[in-house]
Amino acid sequence: RRKEKSFEDWEIEEANWLSLDRDINAPEGGFDALICMGNSFAHLPDFHGDQRDQRTSIENFYKLVKPGGIMIIDHRNYDYILKNGRAPQKNIYYNSSHIKDIKTSVLYVNNKANLITLDYYMNVAELNGYNDCDHFRLSYYPHRVEEFSELLRTVFGPRSKHTVFADFKSLNEEPDPSFYIHVVEKAA
Repeated sequence: RRKEKSFEDWEIEEANWLSLDRDINAPEGGFDALICMGNSFAHLPDFHGDQRDQRTSIENFYKLVKPGGIMIIDHRNYDYILKNGRAPQKNIYYNSSHIKDIKTSVLYVNNKANLITLDYYMNVAELNGYNDCDHFRLSYYPHRVEEFSELLRTVFGPRSKHTVFADFKSLNEEPDPSFYIHVVEKAA
């Protein structure tokens, strides 16, 4: 947490998304905002093949946001990865001169993309103490932008306002973004 006066009144909670409604003591009426960024939601696997855990988690987010409050959630551009076999070259969150290569793997279950794995190969020779850390792997559930948008609209309802940004720009400004950012304002 930042050590600035403006952040001293923030209340930051952490809990399991699947039991969030039971784990968090929300203020009366709910939170002003719920933020789930950094592609973290995609780390929730779809073990059942029907996204029931993702839906439960979004329903729990909905319960904790007060009417008129917002939820901000993002995910990588998995549509691009599935179409092109690799992530977009630019990346708004990660800007490291140490990345040598990123290898992309897609696991299909019953002919449906179920897991994307990115293997990062790093050039860390000049970093003391990191020579054995030149490779790491991250795996994600591949949320497609239209399917994810539909999940949010279904849970938050037709009266809620849902806007999708592409690398924090309008969708028409950035045709091949690294990330999609969804902002949902819960209906009052």
